[in-house]
Amino acid sequence: MAVVSRILLWLWYGPPPSAGPATVITRRVLILAALPLEWLFRLVIRVRAWSYASGLRASRRLAVPVIVVGNIAVGGTGKTPLVLALTHRLTANGYRPGLICRGYRGQSTTWPRLVLPESDPDEVGDEPVLLAQRSGCPVVAGPIRVAAADLLLEVAECDVIVSDDGLQHHALHRDLEIVVLDAQRRHGNRRCMPVGPLREPVARLQTVDAVVANGEGEAGEFSMQMVNDMPRRLLDASVTRCFADFATHPVHAVAGIGHPGRFFAALRAQGLRVIEHPFDDHHRYCAADLDFGDAFPILMTEKDAVKCVAFATEHCWCVPVRAELEADFVTWFDDSLQRIHLNGAVG
Repeated sequence: MAVVSRILLWLWYGPPPSAGPATVITRRVLILAALPLEWLFRLVIRVRAWSYASGLRASRRLAVPVIVVGNIAVGGTGKTPLVLALTHRLTANGYRPGLICRGYRGQSTTWPRLVLPESDPDEVGDEPVLLAQRSGCPVVAGPIRVAAADLLLEVAECDVIVSDDGLQHHALHRDLEIVVLDAQRRHGNRRCMPVGPLREPVARLQTVDAVVANGEGEAGEFSMQMVNDMPRRLLDASVTRCFADFATHPVHAVAGIGHPGRFFAALRAQGLRVIEHPFDDHHRYCAADLDFGDAFPILMTEKDAVKCVAFATEHCWCVPVRAELEADFVTWFDDSLQRIHLNGAVG
């Protein structure tokens, strides 16, 4: 699986600058050979979108506003930190938000599922557990977003729903669509799967309400910066240390996320000497994955930490991250929610 992921990333985002002519030519040949698959994928996307736009398939409107935070590219772009930031903003403004998400790689045999901070990530997925721990809001996971939203409204008194991902799930009507993109990778080779990383063509961005770039955005985009908070010990979250305390020796950096390099770069920016340990996105960890044969500290993302806490040692630390939003986006978001309520989106 890791080999396939590396090949796809190579196709989607290009070889390193040091690659020779043979590597570049090989990549072009593979892309050309796979173009029929991309055309088929685009056709399926277009037909599906048309079926909802024409009314042939119904899009369900709920009694409360729905905000979808998604992306058009495969892999991590920073959706979950933005969802948490928006949830905190909603709560501060007096709303009662609830969250829905897919529960990707969760092994539960029944969906949807109410997710609690102590839920098993193997059962419901890592991101839902992280959302439940960090948001303080009710969370429901399930692959069918309408069913997840129905359960959420059944068990919690929510007046707004935020969906972590789900941009392509048109069966659930949404009042706001916010797309997050990686400001470094952008849209890769701008092609759809499997030739490129896109779930939908770039033109889809013209139909959403806002585009938020994780990093420095371009014209027409809002910018979002990721800020790492002080590392905290997995065995006791009340124990924190500043990054300077880890600078006297190398650290093992563990990341099973969509773009591990971003995490490694963030640690290096703190002055740390990083030994990289990238894993596939949503990797299912075991104790052996963290056995590096030395006593160097192990720093990992929050999404990894929820799956490693059961067998963590005193050397394991989690690095919390939060999204810092620009003032113009916060103003736009507040105004958009006000407009939705004035237009009678809430029953």
